[in-house]
Amino acid sequence: MIVFEERPSWLSIVLQVRTSVLTRIWGRLLVTTLFALVVTEAFEFKAFEGIRKFSLSTTPFTLIGLALGIFLGFRNNTSYQRFWEGRILWGRLVNTSRSLTRQVLTLVSAPEGSEEALAAYHRSFVHHVAAYVHSLRFHLRDQKEKYPELERLIPEDDLDALANSSNPPIMLIQGLGQRTSEAWRSGWLDTFHLPTLESSLTGLTDIQGGCERIKSTPIPFSYTILIHRIVAVYCMALPFGLVTTSHQATPLVVLLVSYALYGLDAIGDEIENPFGLDDHDLPLTAMSTMIEVNVRDQLGETDLPELKKPVETVLN
Repeated sequence: MIVFEERPSWLSIVLQVRTSVLTRIWGRLLVTTLFALVVTEAFEFKAFEGIRKFSLSTTPFTLIGLALGIFLGFRNNTSYQRFWEGRILWGRLVNTSRSLTRQVLTLVSAPEGSEEALAAYHRSFVHHVAAYVHSLRFHLRDQKEKYPELERLIPEDDLDALANSSNPPIMLIQGLGQRTSEAWRSGWLDTFHLPTLESSLTGLTDIQGGCERIKSTPIPFSYTILIHRIVAVYCMALPFGLVTTSHQATPLVVLLVSYALYGLDAIGDEIENPFGLDDHDLPLTAMSTMIEVNVRDQLGETDLPELKKPVETVLN
């Protein structure tokens, strides 16, 4: 996600290149503009007399452009809804993780003389909550390797078990459920408080299910193909409809129109999966690190990881 410490000026936003959609579309934009230049030269300087019979009026471009604008708007709205729903789910994950930690620290208590065992239980439970959040991030980004975030939170035996699991986050939730059950059987957790913790664990499962639904159910590919094809054909045919009226300015007009259409098309692609590693995707690494800091701080721990900061305005 692009994050600025101070809001940039209007001019700097206009001139922004590295984090703009231009980095994704410059190749197709260059080809389209060069093609428009060739068509313009052929018409204006009569290089190929036969090409003049392919001249078109602006009417078909007006009609197709109207439909194309509706299609692109619908697709981008759908992509943004997926992006925003992903952000809402991770906002719920932040709140649920904090609440679950508070519930464990305040509702799970042991008889006098068991302070050390209780502290170890609290520490293990909260560390596994933080590990779950990191594991969910890896799961959504298809990252299978062991990472320092997990190694500092859970024992080596648990890491090996996670490596062999098809869904590590669910396995961690199962472990949290077992720890909750053990606290209840040991008399550390009142029967009336057990549903409270179970509700929070179920909330984590619901959040993960929502994220997996977004990730595993993309916008129908046939719709994406149709949009890409219409945009490509429209932009490549545009010089034939403009050259008789715009003359030598045709390449410039085609460049501007193509930038708008290719850009909207590419933005829809980029935010369709909000859990990826693109510059404009959700900053899951920063959010999961923040959750870890929050829940471990509730334990009173001080050896906490540093919160992630933007690197050249990009926060991952």
